[in-house]
Amino acid sequence: MQENLLSTPSFGLVIVGDEILSGKRADKHMSKVIELLAHRGLQLDYAHYVGDDPQKITQTLQRAFESGDVVFSCGGIGATPDDHTRHCAASALGLALALHPQAETLIRQRIMDQAKENGQAYEPEHPNHVHRLNMGMFPLGAEIIPNPYNKIPGFQCKSTDQRLLKKNPWASVYFLPGFPVMAWPMIEWVLDEYCKPWFKQAAWCEKSVIVYGAMEAALTPIMIKLEAQFHGVKVFSLPSVDHPEHGRHIELGVKGRPDLATLAYQELIKDLHDFGASIGPELVR
Repeated sequence: MQENLLSTPSFGLVIVGDEILSGKRADKHMSKVIELLAHRGLQLDYAHYVGDDPQKITQTLQRAFESGDVVFSCGGIGATPDDHTRHCAASALGLALALHPQAETLIRQRIMDQAKENGQAYEPEHPNHVHRLNMGMFPLGAEIIPNPYNKIPGFQCKSTDQRLLKKNPWASVYFLPGFPVMAWPMIEWVLDEYCKPWFKQAAWCEKSVIVYGAMEAALTPIMIKLEAQFHGVKVFSLPSVDHPEHGRHIELGVKGRPDLATLAYQELIKDLHDFGASIGPELVR
């Protein structure tokens, strides 16, 4: 893939489904996507959850297409009445849906395989089989994402805004099933197929330390100073009042490019000593 290697894209995640928001199922995608990205030296920048409401899905996808980012969307690409994502993607782009020829071939292969496994004859015009072809109805211009689990593909779409694509040629939304057993290898395929130019370039290092007996307000000047001194490094503060090991404390740290984060962390420790803080164990991620 020939892309602008000077910039590393932001990575986003959209998770679709009432079952997540109602608590019937717990989301497993976000932690896995974080893991898959981190393994390649990348990071997840944001995640959005949306229920099975077509209007809200369309609005969420419009923002994804306008973001200029690499966005993974999990869920809602089946062919049941509550699967709206394919239609919403088309609406967000102002495009029509059409049966993708390669998707049709793959879906028919899957149907034939199942018929053979069950000792049945393949009836290409059976209503159930024709209905399953709806899973290959994608916005015009979409490209497929192979599904190694059952051949039913996902798809990817780029923004229709040519000015945005000229600035961010990598910008795409990748649509995947909600089932982890399918979605996760498909996400890995996308990363390895389209995102290799950025592997390890955006390696992310996080270093922090436990601070006892201090208030966040008192530590804020140190945080402001570090972010001003080390451009591109983020300083974070995570207070806890009932930690089973450390009790009431603040985890204070920095994250960013390894070389800058290391320097910023050294300065953080020096500033905490000068402040007279009671310091506990150090943490590195």
